[in-house]
Amino acid sequence: MTPKKVAPTTHTIDATDRTLGRVASEAAHALLGKRSVHFVKNQALPVTVVIENASKLHLPKRRVEGKVYTHYTGYPGGLREVRMDMMIDKKGIAEVVRKTVDGMIPRNKLRAPRMKNLIVKA
Repeated sequence: MTPKKVAPTTHTIDATDRTLGRVASEAAHALLGKRSVHFVKNQALPVTVVIENASKLHLPKRRVEGKVYTHYTGYPGGLREVRMDMMIDKKGIAEVVRKTVDGMIPRNKLRAPRMKNLIVKA
C-alpha cells in the first residue's frame, strides 16, 4: 500500500502565560502528526508547528535557576552542565523551548526531520 500525498499543515501555539512543559508537549504531539487523520508511525508528516510569544512563557524563578541541562562530551571528565538562566542569556528562550520539545520526540530516524518543522518565535 503506497501512502497518499498529504497536504502540509501548520499548527500555531500561543505561549503567552503558559508553562513550558504544556506548550512543549502540545508542540511535540502536533509534530508527531497525532493531530492528523493521516497519522502513520513510520513517516514524518508535513506538519509545521509555530510557537509564538515564547518570551512570554510563565517560567517560575525557582525553575529558571534550578533547572540544569547536562551533556557528556565523550571525554573523561567531560560532563558539562548549563543552568537554564545561563542558556537563556546565551542562546535565548527559543533554544530552551526547542530543547524541551526535542526531549519529547522519540529517538529514531524521524526525529531530525520532525524537529526541522518546529519554529519558535520569541
